[in-house]
Amino acid sequence: MPDNRLTPATPFVMLASELRFTIHPELAASDINRARTWYSEKLGLEPVSHGGEPILEGTILAEADSELYYDTGTARFGVYPSPNAGTNKATAARLVVDDFEAAFAELKARGVVFEDYDFGDDFRTMDGVLVSPDGEKTAWFKDSEGNILAIGSSI
Repeated sequence: MPDNRLTPATPFVMLASELRFTIHPELAASDINRARTWYSEKLGLEPVSHGGEPILEGTILAEADSELYYDTGTARFGVYPSPNAGTNKATAARLVVDDFEAAFAELKARGVVFEDYDFGDDFRTMDGVLVSPDGEKTAWFKDSEGNILAIGSSI
């Protein structure tokens, strides 16, 4: 019988054979075309597939009507049509950046509005940035569909 317990040495459930996977976040959008424009203008990303079909380089996608997939080079994620977009009250995805200050400044210059949170002395942003006791920096913002995203200096 397989051992289905999680242990520090096995960060995923072991089934009959070793289960290996990657996680591809899926973000809901009430207006898929508005989301596509936002991801292009704010994050500089263009979809690599639409409705499961690859978008060939140089092809212009007039109107999206189904899920869009993006590839950042280090991760893939989808944006799909849903009436439930923006209802998650927690961070949906975190963008880990090498140079937090440069990324923060670039996103602000592209019109990204950073959120301010105040949950007491241990969790309070200053000018949109939370600095942890160990120096890690995190800033939260919402995409056009209300999904909460974050940039951070580490995981």
